[in-house]
Amino acid sequence: MRGLLNAVLTVALAVPFVNALPKVSRSGKYLYDASGARFFIKASLFSTSSYRSARFFLVFFVNFVHNAGEQGPYPHASDPRILPASVLLKHRQLTLNSQGIAYQEPGQLPAQTAEGDFPEPTTFTDPLSVADACDRDIPYLKQLGVNTVRVYSVDASADHSHCMSVLSGAGIYTLIDLSLPVNGSITRVGPTWTSNLLNLYLGTIDAFLQYDNVLGFNIGNEIVKDTESTVSAPFIKAAARDVRAYLKSKSSSALVGYSSTDGSGWRDPLAHYLTCESDDTSIDLWGLNNYRWCGDSGSVASSYQESLTAFSDLPVAVYFSEYGCNTVTPRTWTEVPALYGTEMSAVYSGGVAFSYFPTNDAKSFGMVTVDGNTVTTTADFTNLATQLTGVTTITTPAQGSGSAGSVPACPSVSANWLGTTTLPPTPNQAECDCVWKSSPCVFSPQTVNQSALFSELFASGCTLLASNGGSCDAIGQNGTTGVYGEISSCDGPTKLTWLFSQFYLATNNNAQSCSFAGNATVNAASPTTASEVNAAVDACFAATPSVYTPVAPTTTLPPAGASTGTSRPSGSSGSNGAAGLFADRLAIVGVMVATLCMLGGGAMLA
Repeated sequence: MRGLLNAVLTVALAVPFVNALPKVSRSGKYLYDASGARFFIKASLFSTSSYRSARFFLVFFVNFVHNAGEQGPYPHASDPRILPASVLLKHRQLTLNSQGIAYQEPGQLPAQTAEGDFPEPTTFTDPLSVADACDRDIPYLKQLGVNTVRVYSVDASADHSHCMSVLSGAGIYTLIDLSLPVNGSITRVGPTWTSNLLNLYLGTIDAFLQYDNVLGFNIGNEIVKDTESTVSAPFIKAAARDVRAYLKSKSSSALVGYSSTDGSGWRDPLAHYLTCESDDTSIDLWGLNNYRWCGDSGSVASSYQESLTAFSDLPVAVYFSEYGCNTVTPRTWTEVPALYGTEMSAVYSGGVAFSYFPTNDAKSFGMVTVDGNTVTTTADFTNLATQLTGVTTITTPAQGSGSAGSVPACPSVSANWLGTTTLPPTPNQAECDCVWKSSPCVFSPQTVNQSALFSELFASGCTLLASNGGSCDAIGQNGTTGVYGEISSCDGPTKLTWLFSQFYLATNNNAQSCSFAGNATVNAASPTTASEVNAAVDACFAATPSVYTPVAPTTTLPPAGASTGTSRPSGSSGSNGAAGLFADRLAIVGVMVATLCMLGGGAMLA
């Protein structure tokens, strides 16, 4: 009987609470609930990898408060099934105040390379797939007074049904970042926007859209951190464009967000860049990781006025995606009344306190310690709970009556801003598969550790091709000039296959030219002359426009000639495998090295 009950419960928990929670949407620069009442993020970091790097997941837990003061479940910034404003206003009146905390246990961290750096973890645990941990921590999160939790890393292939269903039943929403630690992200150096990365993002979206308590998706965290890395901005904006288009095709109104580190010179242009031009290429939610208010000595004027002024006219919602300076301990969180007060709420829609779990370094940001199923709270926890539970809800401006903000001008390329407004194309896996099938010499690694080969193979391949009158321009992406090669949006193995084939053709189909130390194989099913191959590759890109609505990733069938060893290596095509992502990053390194050799230190291919 017990086994039968467990089976029934398992099935029941796997069924999401569809439309169980009120909807929240963005209207201009503010967030509103189903009734049109103002909504604030009151959040915490909630995750089991590390933090504050360029490739993670966000999750917000949200509750709502009735105007009469009755406690109930909160909505947050954007459920994927948000209704139009005309429908939302027909729902019952709610006053929302979103408050939260960072929730993610630290993953394995490499050594710190510079003072103040937050090294990126090499491992992570998906907290939304650990049922016992969710059951253990939710009571403490409710005690803390948060309505939102931020999580940095999730595994799209894992079972999230228990945590998502329990959270939905508790009125807790999620905002999920679409990147992964180490290699599943747009990078600061040599950035690209490729088919395997898009497939990773879409796979995560598909894994969570079934749940009613997904409010939005974050496309990146702290990718840009200085002037040099502003070259990645076009790739971030392209990701926002393609994710928005995909969500629209799924009839989802989930918010698309980005979280920025604090800085000068490039931070404000980045906010303007990600919200300039049309909604189709802009984010909905601008997050700032801000640690300027320390102890009891902070004030709006000394700590926050600069960002209030900078973001006052942004046409999208603004929030602190991290806050909680800990140079003075225990933290008293006196910034909370200011953040949710009248002056700040004119621009900001709440924030995410950092962090529920202790961080895996010497910075001691955590508010609890966990030993098995035992949670021990700290003074930081108690002080934050006192501040958050004492927040008075701001109800103005009413939906439709506040300033919508103005669409900013896009910054121009300059010595201080390296990102062009010409965006890379939408990656298309079908086009990349077509290139593979049309290529006479394909990447066929002799080791499962493909990623270790990429840097060397790209460097040597581009150098050999250049020595035979060829060029790697077709696989290059340049976020400053806005020049994106025809093959540049494909995954790393496809780029290598194209490169190997060009060298093979340039040497008159010499069999030894299709070896690359045993990592390439002749594809007998492809065309054999340079004109035929190039025409076939060009035809791969003729049917689809450069910007289009992406489709859900599928498992790619082995291309023609698989029996001769020409099938795609695992994790390089429609799969979301980390190996393919890692390989793609090392492919970038290889192309950069090779191009430096060819150009004598000139502009590098991204």
